[in-house]
Amino acid sequence: MKYLANENVPFSSITYLKSKAYDIKAIGVDDPSITDEQVMQIAIDENRTIITYDSDYGELIFKHGYKPQAGVIFIRTQPTEPLETAKILEELLTKKAISFEHNLTVIDSNTIRQKNN
Repeated sequence: MKYLANENVPFSSITYLKSKAYDIKAIGVDDPSITDEQVMQIAIDENRTIITYDSDYGELIFKHGYKPQAGVIFIRTQPTEPLETAKILEELLTKKAISFEHNLTVIDSNTIRQKNN
């Protein structure tokens, strides 16, 4: 599985996940300041799951018709420390019961919800 970290994902979390052999591309490094629509298109073209703190991706999916096959992970709570994102994702990615494909996965402090896109 391949991932695309939006610009708002802390770089230290991206570095940590790369060190654990996750295939993760960082918008903030590779394509800084591009639009959400451009991020979505990269994810679709490269079949990557978007990781973001930006709620606009739900709107792109449900109002504007973007259909990222690999899905979107939207983390609702802002990290309190730079590696928090990596820790949340590492725990989530090891759960076999969760599939991100064709889903908007919303993570907050107590729940994980999914909506098919």
